[in-house]
Parts: sequence; C-alpha cells; structure tokens
Amino acid sequence: QVQLVESGGGLVQSGGSLRLSCAASGRIGSIDAMGWYRQAPEKERELVAVIASRGDTSYAESVKGRFTVFRDKNTVYLQMNSLKPEDTAVYYCYADGSYGPVERVYKWDSWGQGTQVTVSA
Repeated sequence: QVQLVESGGGLVQSGGSLRLSCAASGRIGSIDAMGWYRQAPEKERELVAVIASRGDTSYAESVKGRFTVFRDKNTVYLQMNSLKPEDTAVYYCYADGSYGPVERVYKWDSWGQGTQVTVSA
C-alpha cells in the first residue's frame, strides 16, 4: 500500500504564492504519474496538473502559466504563483504506479488526504 502525505496549504492573499508538496511512501515500486487535483465547495474534483514518469507535464487551462508541477524522486510539488480567489479549494495529491516482477505486476493508485488552499481577495 502506498501512502501520500501532503503539506503546504494555507491562506494567502490574491497574487501571492504557495508551494504544495506530497511525499509517497510504502510499497511504491515505480511511479507512473503524480499530480494534483482540487475540489472547490459544491464543485466537481478537477485535475490541476500532472507529471508523468518521463517528465511530461499537463495542466488545466485555468492554471497554465501560473502553476508548475515538478517531482523529485517520490515527492511531487506544485508551485502556485499569481494565486486568485478562484483557486480556493482542497488540493489532493494523486499518484499511480506498479511493483513486482514482470510476470506478476501489481498496479496501484493512491490519494492524499487533501490540503486546504484559501486565496483572499
């Protein structure tokens, strides 16, 4: 089982910056992708940013140019700049991967507990 522990959320003024981090631990094997989702009150959970094992990244249109996702071994980060009130949400870390020999590969996916980001106007 893989555990994801997030940190870095908080309250910030509009235009400010925050950095979220998420560390994976447990029976990881190899990670295929790590990323961040968010869910605002009364809204669906949405993808914010993801980074694949080879370093390819993908972002939601609403955060392009402001947010950067990067990874260092089993930790993924989300650098958030020029924050807006509409970025207010609970941010969840996500990761998936696999472990085991080729003849018996086990795939896994895991979610963090969520961290609140609040951007005041």
